[in-house]
Amino acid sequence: MVLHNTSRDATSCSQRDVFYSCGHCGYALNLSSSDRNTAKIGVEYGKAIKKGVVSFVAIDESRFTQADELRCLPYFRSRRSWGLFRHQTRLLCRGCGSLIGVATYDGTSSPSSPSEGSSESNYPASSGSRKYKIRIGALQPSDDDSGTLLLD
Repeated sequence: MVLHNTSRDATSCSQRDVFYSCGHCGYALNLSSSDRNTAKIGVEYGKAIKKGVVSFVAIDESRFTQADELRCLPYFRSRRSWGLFRHQTRLLCRGCGSLIGVATYDGTSSPSSPSEGSSESNYPASSGSRKYKIRIGALQPSDDDSGTLLLD
C-alpha cells in the first residue's frame, strides 16, 4: 500500500502542462497538453501518433485562422455506417498561415449533407461537439525547459 501511494505521488509530481506554439513561426497557440484527448488511449491513439496527429478536446480558437471546407467523399463513421459529405474546419496559424490541424464535428446526429434550406454555416451547429486533430510536426513547446515533447 505504501508503494502504491509513493508511485501515485511521483506520477502527479512529474506531470506538468506543456504549452505549444507554431513550429514554423513560434506564434503562441495556447495549446496545453492538459487539453489533449486521452480518454481513448489505445490502438487508435497509436495509429494517430504514427500518422503524426494528436487529438485535443479544447483549443483557444481565437489563436487560429479557420477555413471551413465541405468534402464530398465517402467515409466510414463506424464499421456499418458511412457518410458522403464531411464538414471540417482547417486550423491555420494566425501568425504565418501554416496548417496546424483540423476541427471535425463529432456526433452521430450529423446529417449526411446540409439541408437545402439551411446555409453551410448553420450545418455544423446541428452536429455534436468538435474534435481537434493537431499535426505534431506543426508544434513546438513554448518553454525551453518543458522536458516533455511529443515531436518525432
